[in-house]
Amino acid sequence: MYFEPKTITLKDGRTAILRSPLPEQDAEDMRQYLLDISAETPFVLNYPEDWGYLTVEKEKELLQRHLDDPNGLMIVAEVDGRIAGNCHIGFNLKLKTCHRGSIAIGLRQVYWNLGIGTAMFREMIGAARQRGSVTQLELEFIEGNSRARALYEKMGFRITGMRPNATRLKDGTLLNEYEMVKEL
Repeated sequence: MYFEPKTITLKDGRTAILRSPLPEQDAEDMRQYLLDISAETPFVLNYPEDWGYLTVEKEKELLQRHLDDPNGLMIVAEVDGRIAGNCHIGFNLKLKTCHRGSIAIGLRQVYWNLGIGTAMFREMIGAARQRGSVTQLELEFIEGNSRARALYEKMGFRITGMRPNATRLKDGTLLNEYEMVKEL
């Protein structure tokens, strides 16, 4: 699904463009962005080495699939010509679960606390409302990620469950994963 670009003003006065990622234009930066956020925080589900398979060509294919998918939307936040973050919503298709949508978000650390996450979440919630049949949004976060939890709670999500020991860090530390829901 294509997202019509929007310009937002960040808390530091700079601007960001929220837009659909474009395969030819963004594949290389998007690949590097995924490697970067995987190295910056333990709160994403991949380590940089998990992305070994992800070539620029594969990323182009993935971005094109997102553009072509009528049941999902991905947007990126571009700041100063660089991908600062991304957000994705996927809509369920089965009759029993088509009222649900799943959201995921990531942001380079240098762009934290600028309002990008809030702006991307507003767009995802808006896309879910426009769909009409979606009455519930869902996401997960990893134990200890208080920044993400605060954002999600600000956006109206509440914890509904916990998956114990869902993530194992390289040092052996086990972290729980929390499930959150927002009713529309």
